[in-house]
Amino acid sequence: MDYLIIALQLIVGLSILNVWLVQPKKNTKWRGGNATTITEEFRAYGLPEWSVYVVGFIKVVLAVLLIVAIWVPGLRFYAAIGLAAMLAGSVLMHFKISDPLYKSFPAALFLVLCLIIAFVPGTPL
Repeated sequence: MDYLIIALQLIVGLSILNVWLVQPKKNTKWRGGNATTITEEFRAYGLPEWSVYVVGFIKVVLAVLLIVAIWVPGLRFYAAIGLAAMLAGSVLMHFKISDPLYKSFPAALFLVLCLIIAFVPGTPL
């Protein structure tokens, strides 16, 4: 089970880092509203521009902590719960603007994975 949790930590952590550091200006079918960038997506949600940077910073830090938690298991619960809370907010934003259900799928999937990471017992390595 420990190796499954480690794999989930890597999948979630690297995926979050990819969205925020590699593809923030890339158009994907998962973006809220008709947005083509993260900044436009937050605008579609009715959020101020500064919130993009605050949310991005928090998600990147939590994603890094989730990966670091492979070697420092005491961080795992807190990083996973923090990301779960942020991802729950993402899902709610999609619902707020009446996005088609599929647009909230990645956030909902990673939310569930974070809850599994947080609550499955065991200490990695």
